[in-house]
Parts: sequence; C-alpha cells; structure tokens
Amino acid sequence: QVQLVESGGGLVQAGGSLRLSCALSGRTFSNYAMAWFRQAPGKERDFVAAISWSGDSTYYADSVKGRFTISRDNADNTMYLLMNSLKPEDTAVYLCAATLGSGLYQSEYEYGYWGQGTQVTVSS
Repeated sequence: QVQLVESGGGLVQAGGSLRLSCALSGRTFSNYAMAWFRQAPGKERDFVAAISWSGDSTYYADSVKGRFTISRDNADNTMYLLMNSLKPEDTAVYLCAATLGSGLYQSEYEYGYWGQGTQVTVSS
C-alpha cells in the first residue's frame, strides 16, 4: 500500500521561502508520477505542480510558475516543492499525490494516492 507523508510546512512572511517534502513508502517510488495540490479554507483543491516519474518533465500552474520548483530524488523516495517569493494567497494546506504512470497529470482525479497535507501560512 502506498503511503505519502508531507513535511516542511509552517508560517512565513510574504517574500519568504519554504521547502516542502513528500516521502513515499510501500511501493517503488520511481514508478509513480507525482504532484502537489493545495486547498485553502472554503475553496476547491487546486493543482500546483506535477513531475514525471523520471523527473525529466515538470508542469506548473500559472499562479506559481517562476516562483515554485518541483523536484524528486528517486534514490531517496522523496519529492520536493521549493517555494520562493511566497504571497499571502499561497496560504493553504499543501497535499502531495501519486499515480502509477509516466506522464504529467494536472487533474486531481488522475491521482489515487494522497498524503494528509501540510499547512503553509504566509503572513503579509
């Protein structure tokens, strides 16, 4: 059974940076395409970024392009999200997701495995 555990969230001032981590256990990490989503209170879950199983391909939401960087270390079974130039509107619970496959997937319905989430709060 795939298990995903996020870490690295916290409180940061606008303009600051955070790095989130997502560790996968229970299966071979390199077989899974991965992504980050976020959900603010009272809002729908939004796509943030996706990465292919090899790490060679990435895709970002327009709202984070140029500020966030998704990466993965298949030897360490971990995916990362480096978030720079954070804005108050980036405040949300950030969730990592995984799905078997070699592509890049933007829809939450493509992902069958989810972590519990880590809170990111950006103060103005």
